[in-house]
Amino acid sequence: MASRVTIRPVRIEDADELIAANLASIALHEPWVYPCRDRIGFMAYLARCDGDRSIGFIARETSSGRIAGVVNLSEIVHGFFQSAYMGYYGVVGMNGRGLMSEAVGLVVTHAFTELGLHRLEANIQPGNKPSRTLVQRLGFRQEGFSPRYLKIGGIWRDHERWAILAEDWSG
Repeated sequence: MASRVTIRPVRIEDADELIAANLASIALHEPWVYPCRDRIGFMAYLARCDGDRSIGFIARETSSGRIAGVVNLSEIVHGFFQSAYMGYYGVVGMNGRGLMSEAVGLVVTHAFTELGLHRLEANIQPGNKPSRTLVQRLGFRQEGFSPRYLKIGGIWRDHERWAILAEDWSG
């Protein structure tokens, strides 16, 4: 079965469409994520995505070519650790159709095969049921709870730690 989404690293050409999608998705995103909403924010995001310690993937619906969401791998560590953090979000109008589950699955496969990573960790706010459901569906397991773990939207927020290992990934 052909994938309904494609992924590729973020590029400067994505700026206008991603900014517009993020602006249209504020009600969907907050308080879970605050992605770039202007050109300055996009350029900072693009600069962080250096392809070494951080990779931002744009997920596009195959049939329409529209941005379905973003999947980020950050704090990529090789050597003995072989691990990264993973974050993701969908955009309004594309959500609720399983496109982000496919996109995250593609990035997990890429991380374990192309990047040679051993472990991915997703930190999710306890009230973010769609994100929790997504990682559970993909086989991540909850490893713990971290109070006031990440500062999002100016507030230190609790997070659950979900992870998957390469040998547990069924693809």
